[in-house]
Parts: sequence; C-alpha cells; structure tokens
Amino acid sequence: MSRRLSFYVHIPYCIKRCGYCDFNTYTPAELKGPDLLSVSSNYIAAAISEIGLASEAVGMVEVPSIFFGGGTPSLMPAHELAAVISEIRSKFSLLPDAEITIEVNPDSVTPEFLDEMRTAGANRISMGMQSAVPHVLQVLDRTHNPENVAQAVANARSAGFEHVSVDLIYGVPKETFADWQSSVQSALSLPIDHISAYALIVEKGTKLAAQISRGELELPPEDETAEKYRYADDQFVAAGFDWYELSNWSKPGGNCKHNIAYWDGSHWWGVGPGAHSYWNNRRWWNVKHPNTYMQKVSEGVLPVSSEENLTTENVADEYIMLQIRRKEGIPLDRLSKKQIDNCTEYLATGHLDEQCWQDGKLVLTQTGRLIADRIVRFLVM
Repeated sequence: MSRRLSFYVHIPYCIKRCGYCDFNTYTPAELKGPDLLSVSSNYIAAAISEIGLASEAVGMVEVPSIFFGGGTPSLMPAHELAAVISEIRSKFSLLPDAEITIEVNPDSVTPEFLDEMRTAGANRISMGMQSAVPHVLQVLDRTHNPENVAQAVANARSAGFEHVSVDLIYGVPKETFADWQSSVQSALSLPIDHISAYALIVEKGTKLAAQISRGELELPPEDETAEKYRYADDQFVAAGFDWYELSNWSKPGGNCKHNIAYWDGSHWWGVGPGAHSYWNNRRWWNVKHPNTYMQKVSEGVLPVSSEENLTTENVADEYIMLQIRRKEGIPLDRLSKKQIDNCTEYLATGHLDEQCWQDGKLVLTQTGRLIADRIVRFLVM
C-alpha cells in the first residue's frame, strides 16, 4: 500500500449561496450567526484536531498535496489556514515539492491574504471565474465583478504563486455561444497555467433547479453545449494548454497533482464536515453539519457519518470510470475481451483514438469525451 496521503481541507462557509450550488457550505444566516467570524471561530481548531486523529489512524505518511476547497477558503483569516498547513507538516512528512492549493473568490481574496498564504507554503491558486459575462454570472448568482478576476490573478502572480487556475462553467441558461466565446477568450488572456471548464449540472434542491422547474429559465440545447466544449478545447489547445482530464487543461507542468490523486486511485483524507476520504480500499465521509462536526472532534472521535469497503470488483469498475477521463487512458490489458469487443464500435465511429488503440490503450478523442459516460456504461455493464 502506498504510504502517501493527500489532504483535502473543506472550508464550509460562504457569504452567499450561489443558485446552482449544492456543495456542503453554509452562510452565516443559515447558521443563525451575525457574521462569518462568529460562526467559524472554532472551526480551524476542529480541523486541526481531525488532522491529529488522522495521524493516529494512518501513522507517518508522505503528503504530496493539500487542497483547501469549499465553500470559500479565502474568507478565512490567512493565519488560520497557515496553521492547518503547519499542523500537517508537523504530523506527517510534507514533501518539499508538495502542491498546496487554495480556492479563492475574486471578490474576497486580498493581496495581504495571498502574501500570507504564499509565505505559509501555498503555491497554487484556483479561482472561481465561471464566466466573464455579467448576465451569465447573474443567472448563477455569482457575486463577483468579472473585472476583478484579472486583478486577483495579477495579485496572485505578484505574491509569487507558481500556479494559477481559473474555473469556467458552460451550458448556463441565457448563455449564448458568443457569451461563451467571450468567457474563453477572457480566461486565455490571463497569466494562468491551468483552466477547468465544466458543463453546468442542475442539482436537485437548488434555487436554479426550482427556476428551471417553474419555467423561469431554460437550459440551452445539448448540441449547443457540446459545441461549446469543442470550441473551448480547440481554443485552449491553440493557446498552449493540453487536456489531461475531461474538464481540465494545463500548460506543461501546470496540471493539478491533487486532482490527479483522485483519478489515479491514490489515497486522500478529507478534513471537515461532509468531506470524503479514501484509504486502503475503504471510503468514508464525515457528518455534514459544521456544528455536529466540531462537537464530534472535540470529543476525540473521528466525525465519520458512514463508510464502505470496496470490493475487488468495485475497485476495478472505479478504475475504469476514473481512468477513462484521463489522457493516459486505459491499458487494453486491463480490460476483458468482452469489454474490448464492446468498445470496437466506438473505435469505428472515431470516439476512440485509433493510434492509441494500436499502442494498446483506450483513449477518448474530442468527440469521445463528449459521450464518456455512455462508453463507461458499455465497459462496466
């Protein structure tokens, strides 16, 4: 078993909930507090306690990456996030070249925060850009001014961050093809080395789902959304980025090591409410509410809500579902004859890369990436 363990640290707070978001995050109003400081005052201490419990559970391991996600990590005082990095460094072997990522919101991240986090060892910023078009941001309930993205990226570079990524979302109601072109070009004008582009998923229970259900908003046609993916991929590649996962592109050396750990079957520990962990074919997830989470760890127990042990078959299926998303693809010798036979029609239709197939790997072409889920169903049926 690998003695490496990545850490995901969940910051479960936002000033406002975006209309499309179903992440495990909470606003001060939802937690019945007057402001963020009051509702989050004991949270980092609880996260540090869970890191101590993780140390007792797994022993000494090497840590190749830490990822602060949310929620909005950039709302927290930088010295508190720095304390989390220090705790991981003290309890484990944080590798000298470890990737340490902070997710930030363009409106709430300050130069001072960036300077402090860089001093603490953070070296990668992931920024929620989503769109460069105000009316698209409005549909998503995003609060930031699109003009602030460029300034925030410039501030991150000035602070010495080696890697900066922006996230985009396409397929949003009221987003025209020209709107998407504008967002892609705006992102490519920034001094970044990584870009993520995700098709909008309408999650049940969100404000956006209710608006669509009531007929107030309408999703664009699927073929238009597919065309937006193709346009983005072509533009990213022309600008020196290469895809390494269905929704992620990077310049050389800019890919996200932490996310690769999720896709390649490595181990990770999720700190915080609702966070998931994976270690030695066991997966578990924490209680969802921050207050319950803090109570559990204060009692010195792991805040686990539920868990599952993966069978050999589970592991094999997950390998296919995750590995097919990557540019490295799936070695054909990892597939059965039946699975290979099931895929030959996709080879004939150009959804699989023919040269890679000749080299013994199943790798999706651009059109294949658009129907990855359908191909997976053929492989794990």
